[in-house]
Amino acid sequence: MQDLANSAVEAALAGGASYADARVVENRTESLRLRNGLVDSLEDAETIGLGIRVLADGAWGFASSRELSVPAIQRTSLQALEVARASVRVSGEPVELGPPVDSQGQYQTPIQIDPFSIDPQEKLSLLQRADRSMGQREGVRLRLGSLVSIRERKWFANSEGAATEQTIYELGGGIMAVAVGEGEIQQRSYPASFGRQQVTAGWEAALDWDLPGHAERVAAEAVALLSADPCPSGLHTLLLGGDQVALQVHESRGHPIELDRVYGTEAAYAGTSFLTPEKLGSFRYGSEAVNLTAESVRPLGLAHSAGTTRVSRLRPLPSCGRGCSWAT
Repeated sequence: MQDLANSAVEAALAGGASYADARVVENRTESLRLRNGLVDSLEDAETIGLGIRVLADGAWGFASSRELSVPAIQRTSLQALEVARASVRVSGEPVELGPPVDSQGQYQTPIQIDPFSIDPQEKLSLLQRADRSMGQREGVRLRLGSLVSIRERKWFANSEGAATEQTIYELGGGIMAVAVGEGEIQQRSYPASFGRQQVTAGWEAALDWDLPGHAERVAAEAVALLSADPCPSGLHTLLLGGDQVALQVHESRGHPIELDRVYGTEAAYAGTSFLTPEKLGSFRYGSEAVNLTAESVRPLGLAHSAGTTRVSRLRPLPSCGRGCSWAT
């Protein structure tokens, strides 16, 4: 695969690119979902493809292919060059690259148990045990359980001598109990809200979560919420669970600092971003008690990265004081 990435870069340079990089990406995803004790979905999928990025005449061009033959790679490289030369007509200032990137090496998520070495029946059995436990609580109408295993292998090469290979594992899963009664519908989940917990780890993460061991509590809490007092209005001290804090930070800080949203080139249903460029260096994001840091080397984090990339030179985004650090 590394040779294929190298050949894509060579083809782009031969076609006139001033810079080129290529990524061969192979993905495998296995997912299981249980609904009220029955298998709702079971999937095991693999994909592979090649992406080529080139700089020609001062503009970027990109093309990709699911075919990995030599002729297909050459065609894809030429397509990327065509896109770059067409982009010159509408682009602004020529792209200026930063210092050369020539990293070489390999990286793999440090896992204890390969999730793909575990028989799907064993994974299903774990979810079934949790489902039976939730089903013993009267008032629970819907029981959900899921497990997802992901492996991404990526080979990268560029025209400056970089050659890297990385294998990223992800393990996700969780259970949910939905209770109905008292004119209410309430739900509880574990180990996280908003679908499932997801980490860069192996099967050991699922064993640590112990879904069957927490299933009875999750069901009991869902039923208890049906008759719980309403949340009082007014000024109160609020205690949030760690999973809710993570979701809050993700939504209210993570998305707004994405540069494509900041510059207005990408939008979702929620819009673009209130952190417009003129606020850089002066806008206070939170109170003096708030200090948020983006750390891509923290173990288990989904943003954990050890790959190599090449970016256009950007104006640096300095810290604007405690509580409002910006990062690219």
